[in-house]
Amino acid sequence: MSELNERIYAILKEPQLAGLATVTEDGKPWVRYVMIVASEDLTTRCATFVTARKVGQIENNPEVHLTCGITNPSEMVPYLQIQGRAQLNTSKEARHAFWTDMLSQIFEGPDDPKYGVIEVTPYRIEFCSPGSHEAEVWTAS
Repeated sequence: MSELNERIYAILKEPQLAGLATVTEDGKPWVRYVMIVASEDLTTRCATFVTARKVGQIENNPEVHLTCGITNPSEMVPYLQIQGRAQLNTSKEARHAFWTDMLSQIFEGPDDPKYGVIEVTPYRIEFCSPGSHEAEVWTAS
């Protein structure tokens, strides 16, 4: 793993609030907050209702954008801008692997048919450091 990959993963490996932008049917951006966490390959995941508006938007256009990394606005720390392609995964394996007790407040369990996992495969990530006007850029190979 490259040094930039390691710094990106250090931000993404902990669950956090992120802004997820999708594209509406009429081509407009739509942003909402989601709780994300990523695996070492930088694929980012969040839980969703399978009937959520964002799922329909992703099915129509899988291009998404995530902004994350700032967990305390009073601290100037690096943050990420992520471009990727999203898909809904409702496989038993994906739902069980992503499940946490926190989700039991929303879903009946990992086998709840209303529960799915949105997976974002990144193709470009900008690592933005406070005080710098130029981001370091990671791109998928």
